[in-house]
Amino acid sequence: MVDVFALARKNILELEPYSSARDEFSGKARIFMDANENAYGAPLEAARDFHRYPDPRQRKLKEKLSQIYGLPEERIFLGNGSDEAIDLLIRVFAQPGKDRILLTPPTYGMYKVCAQINDVGIENVPLTSEFQLNLPALKAALKPPVKIMFLCSPNNPTGNAFPLNEIEQILQEFNGILVVDEAYIDFAPEKSAFPLLDRYSHLVILRTFSKAWGSAKIRLGMAFGSPQVISLLNKIKMPYNVSGLTQEAALRLLENRDEWQNGIKTIIRQREALIRQLKTLPIVKHIFPSDTNFILVRFERAKEVYRYLTQKGIIVRDRTSALHCEDCLRITVGTEEENAQLIGALREQGLNS
Repeated sequence: MVDVFALARKNILELEPYSSARDEFSGKARIFMDANENAYGAPLEAARDFHRYPDPRQRKLKEKLSQIYGLPEERIFLGNGSDEAIDLLIRVFAQPGKDRILLTPPTYGMYKVCAQINDVGIENVPLTSEFQLNLPALKAALKPPVKIMFLCSPNNPTGNAFPLNEIEQILQEFNGILVVDEAYIDFAPEKSAFPLLDRYSHLVILRTFSKAWGSAKIRLGMAFGSPQVISLLNKIKMPYNVSGLTQEAALRLLENRDEWQNGIKTIIRQREALIRQLKTLPIVKHIFPSDTNFILVRFERAKEVYRYLTQKGIIVRDRTSALHCEDCLRITVGTEEENAQLIGALREQGLNS
């Protein structure tokens, strides 16, 4: 097992974390006079309890997630979206101006942004032109000063999940932190790296409520890892990083897991139907396989297609400047009606081009 404390920055290990009023209290109470809150509440009848700080440790929510994921609460971190966990992982393990993170472009852009904010260098090992891992090049790069590797699986913007045996090969070769971002894994759960968590202390898995749960507005991300890694994230997070409204919303969502599963099945059906329709269009040159709720599509004159769709009020993502994504647009799977409007607009554009 990798000693993750040995990987952490010295100043983080020595840090005395901020202790909020609610951190110092556990149990039930009737009168709260510890946190300088407004005892009279908010000036809205429906929001009278807004005056209380949320649970900084998110105990009820973690207890529920622990039951669902089969992991103890000390192996679960909750943040303001997955982006918070990405930023904190870099802060904990990467020394500014010295260490580097490893990325496999094209991939999610926030890994690079967070590294740049924290003055941490970036090592790129691009995916192949078929959007697969270049394992020989990766293995050669997994050495100091690389401290953290971020791997988005299923990947954004390409849509494909990477083979589990290849992820495990990386874990066996790498003595740093491997972060597998599974924001879209609910659409392909059989391809999750979750089974590897118990064997590798330096593996961290990220998930989110923004995609399959349909709850991007509440801004809730999850990180799963060894107790050592999670303790370090909790050590440097902001005291009340997940709002009480978010915690309450997430608990309500988790009570509707059957509806959630049905929603995933609906999106997958719509994805396959959309792929079939896209294949009938002459302006579509290639459709990449997808394990997600979006499709990467190569068009003839993609930028013209993008502008035409925008004029029609249909917004897709222009990925033409990303590595290996020439003439590609990323299309999120919509409702049946939205997908039909997209196909109709694309047919019109094809006739007019």
